[in-house]
Amino acid sequence: MITKAVKKIEEGGRIDFDQALDLIQNSNLEELCQGADRVRRFFHGNYFDSCSIINARSGNCSEDCRFCAQSDRYQTEIEQYEIIPVDEALKQAVDNDNHNVKRLSLVTAGRTVTTEQLEQFGDMYRLFDEQTDFLFCASMGLLTPEKAAMLKKFGIIRYHCNLESCEGFFKEVCTTHSYQDKVKTIRIARDAGMDICSGGIIGMGESVEQRLQLAFELRDLEVLSIPINILTPIENTPFGQYQPLSVQEVLRCIALFRLINPQAVVRLAGGRNLLENQQYDCFCSGANGAIVGNYLTTSGNSLAEDLERISKLGYTFSHSKPSP
Repeated sequence: MITKAVKKIEEGGRIDFDQALDLIQNSNLEELCQGADRVRRFFHGNYFDSCSIINARSGNCSEDCRFCAQSDRYQTEIEQYEIIPVDEALKQAVDNDNHNVKRLSLVTAGRTVTTEQLEQFGDMYRLFDEQTDFLFCASMGLLTPEKAAMLKKFGIIRYHCNLESCEGFFKEVCTTHSYQDKVKTIRIARDAGMDICSGGIIGMGESVEQRLQLAFELRDLEVLSIPINILTPIENTPFGQYQPLSVQEVLRCIALFRLINPQAVVRLAGGRNLLENQQYDCFCSGANGAIVGNYLTTSGNSLAEDLERISKLGYTFSHSKPSP
């Protein structure tokens, strides 16, 4: 079953939803992961896409995303600030650059940012550009064409906007903005000339079928950087009482995201520390990218240890800006 699917994908074909559901529910886990890893090697070789994020605006968010500690609707203990001090942002950027991380993104809490805030972040990106060798990304909520044009002018080549879940489950996750608001932002960013990074969170009470639906929706949007977050239940958020997914569930999901989106970077993101040492099995099951270092409101792994463990799996890292 998995061998036939892998051959079809390598020959340029696609699996459909029914085939994907059969694979995730009925295939042998070891064989499924091996097949997904074979597809990863076929399309990407041993290249590993690393990125890091800086929490540039923290807390006081008006939105009601039920997984998130940064919403002002929930009583969570997180640091709150409108904009990170420039010196602190530069310190984090230089540290990640020294560890050979390829991409860097400023990430802001909130529905969107103002043009005045964007100008401040633009100054940060210009400073980073002078002192580091990153490719730049941004994750700043919902966009207008004008804001997208500003980001492009700052040198942003990729915009991040997670769908979070499939369209059919989205209202269980958030009610203050819509799935279509996110799709609109993705299209605005792409129209402005930026690549797209978009994925979601697994473990929020969605079904296996809904996880696959998200993977197919990302394929339909032609997203080529797909971060998969594993829900970290945060106390006093509506999803705070969920039990974390098992390693086996995570591996099956990653493998199917790879088979459905063979040409995309499937990127392990927040929550992978819940898997402890078994998190590195994900990079033998189809994933070939990660957010390294710390995340937004949860801690990640030691940056140096993370990169060393990934290198020992046979991956190579590229760290240079494209030619003008």
